[in-house]
Amino acid sequence: MLTKKQLDLLSFIHKRVQRDGVPPSFDEMKLALDLRSKSGIHRLITALEERGFIRRLAHRARAIEIVKLPESLGGVATTGFTPRVIDGDRPDTPPPANAMPVAQADAQSVPVMGKIAAGVPIEAINHMTHSVTVPGGMIAGSGDHYALEVKGDSMIGAGINDGDVVVIRETSVADDGDIVVALVEDSEATLKTFRRKGASIALEAANPAYDTRVLPSDQVKVQGRLVGLIRTY
Repeated sequence: MLTKKQLDLLSFIHKRVQRDGVPPSFDEMKLALDLRSKSGIHRLITALEERGFIRRLAHRARAIEIVKLPESLGGVATTGFTPRVIDGDRPDTPPPANAMPVAQADAQSVPVMGKIAAGVPIEAINHMTHSVTVPGGMIAGSGDHYALEVKGDSMIGAGINDGDVVVIRETSVADDGDIVVALVEDSEATLKTFRRKGASIALEAANPAYDTRVLPSDQVKVQGRLVGLIRTY
């Protein structure tokens, strides 16, 4: 899952390689994305490399090689960058002794895409780190799913604790009261309750120690809706 800036940069690099046979310079990238400094380009390049979209080659000028593209740019979907449901296997860790057995055929493996803040927003949606196996009923219905590790305590009132793993159905729309993954200004992600406030969006915590953030609607993008939670004791 890429932010808008990451996708814009990857698209620009791809078009220039197709046209000229070589990637653009960092100055050209900075101008194309209307950034003030090349440090922002360095961060975007690093993020694209960590997610497996590009590869930097040592000891060569303009040494950027495109490894793969997302579907929106004509690539083929893989779990490396688009969370998808895949056939599951037995969980890596044994279930608690009092847990009801889950039929293997009913289990699904969901990619864990990084960490999500339940508190002060952090840059969150990262490359796939590992997978978790969840009951098929948790991800019933249409749409792709992914999981995120929770950092922070702002959603404890909703039963979501620091260290929990939340299972998310990928969607760009939400109803008032849904707990969502919200991308703020294309750079920070947070787990909050979604509510519309006129032309603005309110991201509500479930902990009185945290204030509700009210933002213009064009600064908030829904990346998914909470459908399940996994907790390790």
